[in-house]
Amino acid sequence: MKILLDECVDRRLAHDLVGHTVDTVPRKGWAGIKNGELLALAEEFDVFVTVDRKIAIEQDLTRFTLAVILLRARTNRLEHMRPLVGALLEQLEHAPVGALTVTGN
Repeated sequence: MKILLDECVDRRLAHDLVGHTVDTVPRKGWAGIKNGELLALAEEFDVFVTVDRKIAIEQDLTRFTLAVILLRARTNRLEHMRPLVGALLEQLEHAPVGALTVTGN
């Protein structure tokens, strides 16, 4: 599965997503691009992982051909996101396209 990590997600989390192809918004050269345009660019991926809690309110996710997973951790620091990796890996296979799936608190 091809996964794109938003620029606010620690890039080191990619190492924990074993068995998947993972890239990051900054590495693609897309840092600073607004969510609507970013999601359109990200359609080459299967899943977009973010910590942006407003994404589903600000964007009509049904317009896009990828699943969006929101990591809800205490902060976006790696030590707070790592405990969510198991649940994230489980949700990757079942996250619906054009919708938001929430992982964490």
